[in-house]
Amino acid sequence: MKILLDECVPLQVRHALPGIEVATVQKMGWAGVSNGELLDKAEQSGFVVFIVADKNLRYQQNLSGRKIAILELWTNHRPTLEKHFTEIRSAVEKLSPGEYSVLEIP
Repeated sequence: MKILLDECVPLQVRHALPGIEVATVQKMGWAGVSNGELLDKAEQSGFVVFIVADKNLRYQQNLSGRKIAILELWTNHRPTLEKHFTEIRSAVEKLSPGEYSVLEIP
């Protein structure tokens, strides 16, 4: 499984996903690429999950027909996310291809 972290998602989120190949938009050289093109590149590169903290992505992009699953996090605050790595991993494991899921932690 290959997972891509969006620019605004802290790199430390990869620690929630041990044993899984995790890359960042920056590492892939895609920083600053528009969301539509970014989703195309991610799918073409074999990523199966895209983790974002962008609450507008689902409204700005037509996601129908996408193969990549998208997990929207409720925050991009690193210390908060680090307390919920178990929930993040669980949410990733439950995703189906093309699914858009919002992880809400109060």
